[in-house]
Amino acid sequence: MTREDLINSIRQRRSFLCVGLDTDLQKIPEHLHSEDDPIFAFNQAIVDATASSCVAFKPNLAFYESMGSFGIQSLVKTVEYVKEQYPNHLIIADAKRGDIGNTSDMYAKSFFRHMDVDAVTASPYMGEDSIVPFLQYTDKWVVLLALTSNKGAQDFQLMQSADGEYLFERVLRISQTWDNAKQLMYVVGATQADMLKRVRAIVPDSFLLVPGIGAQKGSLDEVVANGMNADCGLLINASRSIIYADSTEHFASRAADEAEKLRHQMEDALIAKGII
Repeated sequence: MTREDLINSIRQRRSFLCVGLDTDLQKIPEHLHSEDDPIFAFNQAIVDATASSCVAFKPNLAFYESMGSFGIQSLVKTVEYVKEQYPNHLIIADAKRGDIGNTSDMYAKSFFRHMDVDAVTASPYMGEDSIVPFLQYTDKWVVLLALTSNKGAQDFQLMQSADGEYLFERVLRISQTWDNAKQLMYVVGATQADMLKRVRAIVPDSFLLVPGIGAQKGSLDEVVANGMNADCGLLINASRSIIYADSTEHFASRAADEAEKLRHQMEDALIAKGII
């Protein structure tokens, strides 16, 4: 999916919502456990219920890998289903990969050639050569961890050099010098909304994947005020607050309601910015 495709999708759906598929077998409704593949059954229902309100889906690899080969099969079926039924939705594999060059090359083949997702999250802390293999797929996106929403972000990402530059700012600045940097998006947590102006000072045009709205209590209004650019430039991820809004047989309709609430807020923001 090109940048223009993504921007058009945001305008058409009047939304910049990404639904996180953090699917936990212990949390899905009990009645689904009788299905041959409970995880896929749950994902399929959530995808169908929320597709009209969002522009992207983000399966978190940990939730699938934790179930071994069965979980991977569920993930693959989910990706295939989205691609077949909702081909204009961005699919982000939240894998947070990043290793020495030849290993990252194998990761890139796995996600971009075989699974054929549109984007993958990656950790920058082994440097340029750990990310280059992903950037060689010029029709794909790499979503680089910059400033995350968890408490531990303070341990390293907010370390400052003698000149006052934060480590996350150095990540942003240096990564923009890499070949094919136009394919980079960045993870910036909604709980770090006060830092978004510093992020935008370095990457004014890049798309930001913003987790932390919903269960983590990040503020959508603050993210929009500090992070939205002329093309929107935001993908706001919500996972638990949508997919686990209800644990009964009505789980899908409740997920649809929660996604649509966020979409309405995003529509208002897009109108105010003059994007739609």
